[in-house]
Amino acid sequence: MRAVVQLDELDFALLEALHDDPKTGALELSRQLRVARATVSARLHRLEESGVVAGYEPRIDLAAAGFEVQAFVTMEIAQGALETVTGELEAIPGVLEAFVTTGAGDILCRIAAMSHRGLQHTLIELNRSSVITRSTSVIVLSELVPYRSMPLLRTLEPGRSTKAPAYRRQR
Repeated sequence: MRAVVQLDELDFALLEALHDDPKTGALELSRQLRVARATVSARLHRLEESGVVAGYEPRIDLAAAGFEVQAFVTMEIAQGALETVTGELEAIPGVLEAFVTTGAGDILCRIAAMSHRGLQHTLIELNRSSVITRSTSVIVLSELVPYRSMPLLRTLEPGRSTKAPAYRRQR
């Protein structure tokens, strides 16, 4: 398990700038934040190595790409079958993500399809598994709050002030 990283104001500012425009390069970030490019590069490296920044892939609007139907599926699986079901879920292209959960179900999946017929096909594929004993699905009508992380990160107390003097002076 990784150690929790203490974020300071410069880290927050860097994460917010990347959140607003993920394509921003280190040089532009250094200009926006008024710190040295080497400082930005070192901070990014630390955030990447610690796992705080997990990737830079684009956020894809699945509806715009033709996959307008989404659903959440709660599944109960046979005891001890987590590894088996993981491989089966990864093999189904319509499974966007899956989480092991507590409560009535064992796994919660988000799936997408081009149509209700496509959704039905994906649900049938899921239920072909010999380790899924029961599933319940709910169709997404619309997205109320898109995935976000910055409001939660901002609830953390910032660590010691940054070592970057130019950044400290502008605050």
